[in-house]
Amino acid sequence: MEGDCADDYKAFVSLHGPALRASAVPPRYWQSLWRKLESEVFDAGEYFGIMQVEEVEEEEDGDEELEGELKKNSNPGNELCYKVIVTNEMGLQAANSNSIFLIDHAWTYRVEHARQQLLQVPGLLHRMANLMGIDFHGEVPDERAVTQVLEEMWKYNQTYQLSHGTAEEKVPVWYIMDEFGSRIQHSDEPTFATAPLFYMRQQIAYTVLWPLRDLETGEEVTRDFAYGETDRLIRRCRLLPWLPNDVLEVNSFTAEPSDDHYQAILSENKETLPIPIKLPVYDKNKIFKVYTDLQQVLQNLTHPRFEFTDSEQEADILYNFSHFKDFRKLSEERPHVMLNQFPCENLLTVKDCLASISRRIGGSEGPKWLPRTFNLHTELPQFISYFKQRERREEDNHWICKPWNLARSLDTSISKSLNNIIRQRESIPKVVSKYIENPVLFFLEDVGLVKFDIRYIVLLRSVKPLRLHVYDVFWLRFSNRAFSLDDLDDYEKHFTVMNYASGVSLKQIHYDEFIPLFEKQYPEHSWKSVQDDIFKAFAELFQAACAKPAPLGICDYPSSRAVYAIDLMLKWDTSSNGKRFMQPQILEVNFNPDCDRACRYHPTFFNDVFSALFLDEAKDCHVTAIV
Repeated sequence: MEGDCADDYKAFVSLHGPALRASAVPPRYWQSLWRKLESEVFDAGEYFGIMQVEEVEEEEDGDEELEGELKKNSNPGNELCYKVIVTNEMGLQAANSNSIFLIDHAWTYRVEHARQQLLQVPGLLHRMANLMGIDFHGEVPDERAVTQVLEEMWKYNQTYQLSHGTAEEKVPVWYIMDEFGSRIQHSDEPTFATAPLFYMRQQIAYTVLWPLRDLETGEEVTRDFAYGETDRLIRRCRLLPWLPNDVLEVNSFTAEPSDDHYQAILSENKETLPIPIKLPVYDKNKIFKVYTDLQQVLQNLTHPRFEFTDSEQEADILYNFSHFKDFRKLSEERPHVMLNQFPCENLLTVKDCLASISRRIGGSEGPKWLPRTFNLHTELPQFISYFKQRERREEDNHWICKPWNLARSLDTSISKSLNNIIRQRESIPKVVSKYIENPVLFFLEDVGLVKFDIRYIVLLRSVKPLRLHVYDVFWLRFSNRAFSLDDLDDYEKHFTVMNYASGVSLKQIHYDEFIPLFEKQYPEHSWKSVQDDIFKAFAELFQAACAKPAPLGICDYPSSRAVYAIDLMLKWDTSSNGKRFMQPQILEVNFNPDCDRACRYHPTFFNDVFSALFLDEAKDCHVTAIV
């Protein structure tokens, strides 16, 4: 290669090499791929053609082996059967460095924008309907066709995620390959592999296609829709959108994971456990030096027994936003230093772990205060079995998919489509929880009955003995539109987190204004009795989280203290005597929550928190002990 070209190619490898290696693209193709990307060469048409195949009706006593082969290489999920075949008269040689091809993307989107784009982007609905074999010939997009595309698209979707940028920019992107790429069918023994590649220089994503063996003219181009999956049961589950099968024989029971599972989480988090220590007894007048990177603490902590220091080394208290990892070193070198974190507290704050530890209460269905939850990575067969059982019993089957470790409803979606939920497993790690189809609603003037959730701040003082306080003030969030079990992608109807969405109004009602309004709307339910049930749920949750030694439970470290926000909703349930009651539903537990509203409305908030946690002086601090 010429000097400049060689440098350009080196830069390409430096930028894209890690992604190409992760996708197992053989290095012999990289230079040719770079040239095709640079010059936007789409030369697949010189080697391949799309062929429409007439479906063969199965005979009653047909050849089982032939039927199996047809099924393995059929056009899954389509009535119109298309295949991509090699048309180049020389065939295709895998050793040829030029045997790598670019596939363009017909539609790239994030799930929450899909409906809007189908309705508004000229020609998009027509193209998608045609690609998916949906009958639509109208001039104006109609809801029926849009709904069909939104259902069928999960048989065509692929996904990738950007590794850099803001939390919003890292939300997974879904895409549908062009007509050529979308016609490539599944096989358990594929002839080609595909992988998405985000080309940095153009800021465009493509799919790259390369052969896994030599092919002759007329051979079919296939790929494995569950590429890399070797577990037979998981393969069946992942291929369910295209190859329907019955997984009801799988037990839907989800046991608590093994001890090794929790040990692996500890290792993955690179967190070390502390050695046993004894906290010193401090003089009652001691002034504690606080090191913090939280502006809300710096601006609002005014208690005379705390002073700030810029030196982490001379601090008595570390109160930081980022997660602390090396508890062992801290316990060995500075055991007297208190901090606002507990070892292994991710068992509460990461959604799959929250579901796992909660199974210590309530048997196979888990506790009443947690929606039934499955880890899509480790419990996919159990979820599908449970979904199918509910479907057979004609029970509500709306579910909400949430990333394990993202907040603010990012990449969270509601669906009653099994195909949709199965495919969500291919993006970032997620749990799927039963969507609350019968929430307790709140009447807002000019809007109607809306969903709402409640946030409580809880203070964990110690693990052994378990000492837990809750701040006496709670916060409310409301949906902006009247609730109904439709328009599942309508954010303002189904979600309550409005303070991060641009151009969206935020309805706020203070807790002391809310209580009388609530009791007026539900005169048979006193807020005190509702709150007693909420606090009982909190107590059970923390008892479960602290029931086993670390790393199976939150670590008993005497120097640790912590503040968490617990978000919950209320749903209608029925007791054994047929009486309706309000059942708290814990949604998530957040580490180091945003306390801006708390400080604005209650300027003594951090004085109260620090007094209760670090001085052990909870009296007159607007907190209630619940354990």
